[in-house]
Amino acid sequence: MSDTSNALLRQYVKLTEFLGAALGPDYEVALHDLTDKDRSIIAIANGYISGREVGAPLTNMALGVLKDESYEWQDYRLHYSGVSVTGNLLRSSTMFIKEGGKLIGMLCINFDDSRYQAFAREVLTLCHPNQFFQALTQPEEVPADALRPETFRNSTEAVTQDAVAHELERLGVPADRLTSEERLRIIAALDASGIFLLKGAVKDVAACLGCSQASVYRYLSQIKK
Repeated sequence: MSDTSNALLRQYVKLTEFLGAALGPDYEVALHDLTDKDRSIIAIANGYISGREVGAPLTNMALGVLKDESYEWQDYRLHYSGVSVTGNLLRSSTMFIKEGGKLIGMLCINFDDSRYQAFAREVLTLCHPNQFFQALTQPEEVPADALRPETFRNSTEAVTQDAVAHELERLGVPADRLTSEERLRIIAALDASGIFLLKGAVKDVAACLGCSQASVYRYLSQIKK
């Protein structure tokens, strides 16, 4: 557990520990203090699910919430997708902790149901012929415009690299073949996602895109105009 100067958040530290123990080993519970976005996790239970520890930064989802300010009209966000450290799909939910209307923290629960899915598949194989079972368990096609799953990293550099890789994949162009216009589009998308709320993000983005930090600042200035 990490210290926090906020009295309200200190009360949630013990709650994080309690929920992790009460819900069981398939539930990760993480508490974020938003005064330090780069080392926001101040308490975490069952962190092996995401591979994170105390001191890990905000996720792409959390940065997006800060950027779009959706917490102003929501008290929580339920049942969105995350990805565990082992690649399992998680069902994630986040409660926004506010003080005087200001967002000061987030309490997040990530549920890994992979054990239950494996058990369900075993039961289905006993009940159905192979061809029918394959049809039942065929993964659904993910829509092209589906929201990006939440990813969990232990460093701001890794969070930034993930975000840039996602935008490059969407664009379908490697970093070393980007045009100026394509680079501008990527940086605009990164800005909208909240990546530049992290310290050092400009340096990390510049390294990923193969350009100078001055170029990134110039693109950001164009976007603001």
